[in-house]
Amino acid sequence: MENLTYVTGNYGKYISVKEQFEKEHIPLSFFKHDAKEPEVNDITLIAKAKVMEAYQLLKHPCFAIDSGFYIDHYPGNPSYPGAFVKRSGVSSHIEELLDAMRKVEDRNCHFVDCLAFYDGVHFAYFYSVSPGTLSYEKRGTHLEKAKSLLWQVFIPKESSKTLAEMNDDELNLHRKRGNSATKQFIAWYKENYEITEKGPSYQKTL
Repeated sequence: MENLTYVTGNYGKYISVKEQFEKEHIPLSFFKHDAKEPEVNDITLIAKAKVMEAYQLLKHPCFAIDSGFYIDHYPGNPSYPGAFVKRSGVSSHIEELLDAMRKVEDRNCHFVDCLAFYDGVHFAYFYSVSPGTLSYEKRGTHLEKAKSLLWQVFIPKESSKTLAEMNDDELNLHRKRGNSATKQFIAWYKENYEITEKGPSYQKTL
């Protein structure tokens, strides 16, 4: 049976969503693959390119997620780095980011996720926004389930802790507060697909 597959080069991202699918009794596989990203500042186009490339390799339903990170008042470049969060090096050079933001008082920022699904015929897209603020220093440990090192400096709205400081219960509460792209996709997937011996089978007309 070919399960629905999450395609990503980051195992932590897979771990962070796997439990949500298991709770809904949806088998989910992991395929490690770093797709080539188009040089555009548009998470929808990037997510679509990722999932199309993945489908060409797997030949069965899969999804990919692209995330943007937007710092409202990044010096000289508002909303930086956007969709270029990985390619800019921001997510892997946290100390440099904190140094650049050292004198900035308004530290509002947010993540935007785009989940793109493709089964060879149908595309579907789901979005979520996670507002918060940027801490002044790294806090917490880099957990296995962390999507990026930015978890150590991102403080979600209505929290005093960075994501990396939260325990499992606190992370689950954070997820429940928002209507995440993953949560939206799971609800849509359950409504439109059924699991058969051969894998997920499309049931409805979009």
